[in-house]
Amino acid sequence: MSRIGKLPIPIPKGVEVKIEGNKVTVKGPLGTLEREFHPDMIIKREGDEIRVERPTDSRFHKSLHGLTRTLINNMIIGVTQGYKKELEIIGMGYKAQLQGKKLILNVGYSHPVEIEPLPGVEIKLDSPTRVVVSGIDKEKVGEQAAIIRRVRPPEPYKGTGIRYAGEYIRRKAGKTGV
Repeated sequence: MSRIGKLPIPIPKGVEVKIEGNKVTVKGPLGTLEREFHPDMIIKREGDEIRVERPTDSRFHKSLHGLTRTLINNMIIGVTQGYKKELEIIGMGYKAQLQGKKLILNVGYSHPVEIEPLPGVEIKLDSPTRVVVSGIDKEKVGEQAAIIRRVRPPEPYKGTGIRYAGEYIRRKAGKTGV
């Protein structure tokens, strides 16, 4: 039995869960998320918790078991608490600004880079060098943060670029003179 898959998913108060076959809709105080899962997975509601079961012990069904349970749990956490990722911009003259909903990055290129947020994702600035990406869908928040980081990934020699808050960048020694 999958250690993650066998765990029940508690449904907190104020969250409405609707299961129609392999389609799960979760409605909470922050919004609504909907997702279709693999038709082989058995999703049941028992009182105030959800259980995910698998039909066989094949390798494929074992891998889907834990994944399905985790995705449903992420949906419930998303509509109750939400998700957020913070990014730091490090470098001389590197900064970010918001123009409406668009994020404009000045990170050492000859032109500013404009990034349009994905639907359901909000971008805020704590300071010109700190970007906060938030939303109810964990996948979209992570994808938006990765899109922003990809503009100028941190480099190992000076450590400049866009990195996740708290991310460790292994530094390399530069060239040495003879």
